[in-house]
Amino acid sequence: MTKPAALGRSVAMDIPVSNPATQLLGNAPRGFCGTIRGLDVQAGGSSLSAIELESQLIEMGFVEGARVEILHEGAIRRDPIAVRVDNITIALRRREAMAVVVF
Repeated sequence: MTKPAALGRSVAMDIPVSNPATQLLGNAPRGFCGTIRGLDVQAGGSSLSAIELESQLIEMGFVEGARVEILHEGAIRRDPIAVRVDNITIALRRREAMAVVVF
């Protein structure tokens, strides 16, 4: 998981996304079940700043070790997605989900 922001800067995760055991949540298909390995806010293509995206994802429960499942995806370009994070369901844009590393 990323470390808390220090002095207004987001600290990127050191987990390589190319690791075959990991993938980005935004690339996962409907029905995917996995565990959050961490956040890599630099990988996402969100319109939010890295610090804002990291804060919002953490507030919504996207923390290391949380169980995730993609329940539904939108009809147009498969966006947004409905994701169950532990016991809550959240709608999330795929470009924001690209910052969540799962295995």
